[in-house]
Amino acid sequence: MQRFITKRVLSSTNSLRSHRCFSQLAQKQTSSIHENDIPVPKLPPFDYSPPPYTGPSSEQILAKRKQYLSPSLFHFYSKPLNVVDGKMQYLFDENGRRYLDGFGGIATVCCGHSHPDVVDAVVKQVNRIQHSTVLYLNHVIADFAEALASKMPGNLKVVFFTNSGTEANELALMIARLYTGCQDIISLRNAYHGNAAGTMGATAQSIWKFNVIQSGVHHALNPDPYRGVFGSDGEMYAKDVQDIIDYGTSGHVAGFISEAIQGVGGIIEMAPDYLPTAYKSVKKVGGLCIADEVQVGFGRTGSHFWGFEAQGVVPDIVTMAKGIGNGIPLGAVVTTPEIAEVLTRRCYFNTFGGNPLCTAAGLAVLKVIEKENLQENALVVGSHLKKRLTELKDKYEIIGDVRGRGLMLGVELVTDRQRKTPAKAETLHIMDQMKDLGVLVGKGGFYGNVFRITPPLCFTKEDADFLVDAMDYSMSKM
Repeated sequence: MQRFITKRVLSSTNSLRSHRCFSQLAQKQTSSIHENDIPVPKLPPFDYSPPPYTGPSSEQILAKRKQYLSPSLFHFYSKPLNVVDGKMQYLFDENGRRYLDGFGGIATVCCGHSHPDVVDAVVKQVNRIQHSTVLYLNHVIADFAEALASKMPGNLKVVFFTNSGTEANELALMIARLYTGCQDIISLRNAYHGNAAGTMGATAQSIWKFNVIQSGVHHALNPDPYRGVFGSDGEMYAKDVQDIIDYGTSGHVAGFISEAIQGVGGIIEMAPDYLPTAYKSVKKVGGLCIADEVQVGFGRTGSHFWGFEAQGVVPDIVTMAKGIGNGIPLGAVVTTPEIAEVLTRRCYFNTFGGNPLCTAAGLAVLKVIEKENLQENALVVGSHLKKRLTELKDKYEIIGDVRGRGLMLGVELVTDRQRKTPAKAETLHIMDQMKDLGVLVGKGGFYGNVFRITPPLCFTKEDADFLVDAMDYSMSKM
């Protein structure tokens, strides 16, 4: 009997201990859940409501798009977004819902959607004269060329206007070949410079290259600090440029083209000291150095007005587009008077390049950037945003790298930090979740696993916090 009682007591004691341990564990888990229970982020207040939308629905537009537009077109998100209105750093869908634009129309909207100063300049110009031809005089193209030249270093003073970044890069490559008498161009692996005949050759990602003749371009090692073979040693990467000249050409090249920060390639900022060494090798054999500023230019990096300035170099030719017109189709090539002379050997003409409407918009954009200190804002807000994204990296293993400058930032997602295995499916999932919360970001990189964050330069710290909070919330729910 005593043995039975003792056994009952021991059993009750063990049961009590077990219950107490379970309660403590449950309490700890509950506490942990509460600690990690992130509240749903809310959009910062904004004093604008779009007029009611009365157009076709998303489904109707998608059906018409499939029927009448190129099958090569693709869209973001499992349920495509129908954007019908925009104001500064925000976009609105057909239901009037507001979204924070963290992509800026692919680094294109720099002043803000429908910025009143740009709209006013365009409306005034279109009411006066929309188009004539550069065969006649008009002060707008000359005024804008002068303003643009004033932002350039060295003797980069002659401007050719185009309609896009692809056109600008095509023209730059042709100028380099004409000036030097050589055909060989050196570009970087993972680069994107356009989708026409010459620029497709300079582009170095298979997804953007069709099976057509693309001759005369050599692709050097990409000075990628995250995935590259030499880490952040820019000079080691630059030796490959010299090797290409020595072993892949006649010993002379037409030029070298590069982005200071690869945009389509996944916001990859080249390793420090790369360009000075690469430029030296190219110039030594008579080649021209071309800076592709299509995505990174116009103060987007914050630290400098042009991306190449961060490397302490002065190119022979600079190409630009996107941010130059805040969404108006406009591009430009800027070079020296001596180099510009090569186009007088034949007739070079561009029907729409430099038309009054587009150049009026471009001039207004430059004035807004200066008046509203948007370069400084890109530095301050971009630094804050990058700091917060880096803190998020410490919290989630899926974030392999945070990189970029100013308001041109990238967040690379991986399933394994050691192997740097691209997290492709996760990237799409988080993008969708962030969209549902009211945040739009881009996607890029060779593997499609990098968030491209390139918002309008009027972005605020509150906007930056909301973007990071939305990313945090989305990742916490995976």
